[in-house]
Amino acid sequence: MTDIFNHLANHYDTPERLALAKIIRKEIEKNLPEQTLDKTIIDYGGGTGLVSLPFAKRFKELTIVDSAESMLAITDQKIKTLAIPNAHTLQADASQQLPKIKADVLLVTLVLLHIPETETILTKLFQLLNDHGQLFIVDFNKNDQIEHPKVHNGFDQVILSEQLTQAGFQSVSSYTFYHGSKLFMKKDASLFLATGIKR
Repeated sequence: MTDIFNHLANHYDTPERLALAKIIRKEIEKNLPEQTLDKTIIDYGGGTGLVSLPFAKRFKELTIVDSAESMLAITDQKIKTLAIPNAHTLQADASQQLPKIKADVLLVTLVLLHIPETETILTKLFQLLNDHGQLFIVDFNKNDQIEHPKVHNGFDQVILSEQLTQAGFQSVSSYTFYHGSKLFMKKDASLFLATGIKR
């Protein structure tokens, strides 16, 4: 899967992806803690930083983690061009080895659908948060019209909420916030936001 994203990197920031990132960012922003200037944030599977880079000014430090080196090369260039001193990248794959960093806020945007073992990765993501840290997951609702050997066809929010609780998260909540045409593998789809806190 990393090879696929390395190949896509130079063509990843399409107008459609930019527009969707803006919608996702707006929804996450509504749910962020009021005081964030003293907090750190990790964007796990953050790719070219489409969702998280504009958040950098709201946080003490932003780390964009991804397994695809070519994606992060583009992100590094953006950080340099935009002169964002508190943002940096880290190449890592938590499903293989957990990076040795922690943060107060963790974003996981359209990433879970690419990871086969959902329960395993949720347990690992729990470890990336400081105590009282907050997890934000944005992904697609389950869509039976979609079949792909390497991608989940979305998620059942009730089941995912149970998995988050089992992973150790508390105050878990989840809701659908956007419907779009041809959003997921050229099929109409909807996005949800799930949140949880590490107590």
